[in-house]
This record gives sequence, structure tokens and C-alpha cells, in this order.
Amino acid sequence: GDRIRFLEEFLTVESVSSGQIYVSEELPDVEMGSLVRVYSPQSLSEESEEYIRRGAKAMKLRTLVIAGEQREFGAGDKLTVLPEIGLSKDFVIHSVNVADGLTEIQFYVRKGQKIGDPVGMTIACRSQRMPTAVAILFALLVSLVIGLIHGLLITKVKLQPFVVTLCGLLIYRGCARFLTGDQEQGFGNEYPDLKEYAKGKLLSLFGQDFFLDIPMPFIYLVLLAVVAAIFLNLTIFGRYILALGRNEDAARYSGIQTERMVIVAYMICSFCGGLAAILFALDLNSIQPSSHGEFYELYAIAAAVLGGCSLRGGEGSILGVMIAAAVMQVLKNAINLIDGIDPTTEFAIIGMVILLGVIADETVRRIAARRRAAVG
Repeated sequence: GDRIRFLEEFLTVESVSSGQIYVSEELPDVEMGSLVRVYSPQSLSEESEEYIRRGAKAMKLRTLVIAGEQREFGAGDKLTVLPEIGLSKDFVIHSVNVADGLTEIQFYVRKGQKIGDPVGMTIACRSQRMPTAVAILFALLVSLVIGLIHGLLITKVKLQPFVVTLCGLLIYRGCARFLTGDQEQGFGNEYPDLKEYAKGKLLSLFGQDFFLDIPMPFIYLVLLAVVAAIFLNLTIFGRYILALGRNEDAARYSGIQTERMVIVAYMICSFCGGLAAILFALDLNSIQPSSHGEFYELYAIAAAVLGGCSLRGGEGSILGVMIAAAVMQVLKNAINLIDGIDPTTEFAIIGMVILLGVIADETVRRIAARRRAAVG
């Protein structure tokens, strides 16, 4: 009848036998059904004297010792301690040392954090032990491959870009929901350093504290904007892409390999989308495949239009898009904060903004065309 916490769930104890706790609930993704392995700690040390940095936080270490040489878990896994009195507590393992028939488990604790006398402990191993850097590079590589496939379908198979990207959206979201069982995926307490690089502040990463610190997402935004501006305006390939957007036939007759440039454009777009998705996941610490990222294509279109990019292609500036993206976020926040505006009208207001932007774009084009005709 006691309640224990394991794998982010509260479970009801059905019986205890030979160091094993049987629970009433069925646990998903556990091959042994409702059987949970519980270890009996022999000792629990006091806090270590020195601090260990974990992300932007300074933590201390404590050590649990269990009998036997256990090698199936390691750093980054979740340690659940079952005290004699009170609810269980979760910690992240710092290191595991195995020697002389014993296993020493060092785990992170906050300074002064109290832990009752442990009568049992469990380990929740990570299902994926791929190195962090490899996982990020793999995700970006997948993004590039997606862009390549879209570019080939458009240039070689001659499919409509709208159809390719729309079908891609449905296919990739469906695959994500299938692979995750349509369940929310999160990092829990893992990868604190990586999270700080994604959502922390610049000086805090170096252990400095300053009230005018710069958020890391802004750093990435500026770096990406500088690279994009240089590419579009100061490189021959960037000029080719602008010419391609203005008039694809004229660009082809000028000797530009338009199909290759279309593929490059889709790969760049997909790569930036993959990078944004990684930062988005780390910022929220979790991803719901069925809903996260939904309607973000709407925000992208709105920011491009408001930033001066023509929907016909060939015109636009990086600075304008940056300012428009900031305006879009301010507009989104204002809808939720201003009294008298129903938050459910968010998409309607954003849709009106896009419509007005398109009308303004078309009006400016017509006025410019009339002036050129008058001068000619």
C-alpha cells in the first residue's frame, strides 16, 4: 500500500520479496512487466567539501555504496533513493566506481539537501547513450538530408514546392509520433551544461555574474544573421540565390545552374530549421511530437513578409527579417497580456498582419512599376 516514485510516476507497492518490490501498476517499456530492481544501500556519505559545477549551478557530491559490482549504469543515469520515511527523491549520477566487490555511486545534491536514511534505491538508465556531440551532429545531418530530398524532388521530379513541403511536414510529424509512441519526450535532469549553452547567458557560462548578461539565443541569432547576410550579399552563391528568386528563367539563361542552387537553398533552410528545433527542445526541456512546432511556419512567413521579403522572391534583407521576428514575438506577447484582447484570437490577428503585409508588398510593387513605366 505504500507509494513510491519511479520513472516520473507514483506507484503502489503490492508486495516485497527477496529485495524486490512488486507494484500494482504496469510500467511501460519495462520488459520485466511490473518488476522493479531495488538495491539495498550499505552506507551514505556526507556532502563532499568541494563544489562541482553542473551547468550554471554549483553542486556537491554524496556517495552511496551498494554490495556487488554493478556495471550496468553510469554517469547521467537517474538515481532514485527510497528513504525510510517520506517520499522518494531523484538524483543524477556523477560517477560510478566499482572495486573490491562494492559499487560506489556519486550523485549530485544541492548544498545542505537532506536525505533520509535510505532503505532502498533504484536506477533508471538512459535509453540512449549516444554522445551528445554525435547526437547533435546526427540531427543536423538528418536536416541536411531532408533538404536535399526536397530539393531533388522539386528539381528532378518537377513536383510543386508547396506539395513537397506540405507532404514532408505530414510525413515527418507522423514518423516522430510513431517513433515516440506519441508521448512527450524530455531530458529530465540530464545535460545541464548543454541546456545552459542553449538557454543560459553568455557570462554565466564562464562563472561570471553581471546584471546586463546576454542570453545565448540572442548570440546565436546575431551569429546566424551575420553569416546569412555575408552569404547573401558578399558571395557569388548568395547573389545567385537572389537572382534565382527574382526570375528563375533569366537566371538560367544567364548561365546559373538553377537546379543546383535550388537544392542548396532547400538544404540551407532545412539546416536552419534543424538547428532551431534543437534549441527549441533544449529551451523547453521536452518535446511533444503532436503539437510542438505547430504553426511555426505561420510565424516564419509573417516574419519574412513583415521584414520586407517579397513572396515572389528575389527581395529582402536579413536585418528586416530579424526586426520582424522580434515584432512578431512582441505581438504574440501583447495579445496575451493586453486586457480586452482574447488570446484565442492570436492566429486571427497574426493572419491579418500577414494579409496586410502582402497587400502592402503588392501595392509597393505596383507603384514602383508605374514609376518605372513613366520614366521609360
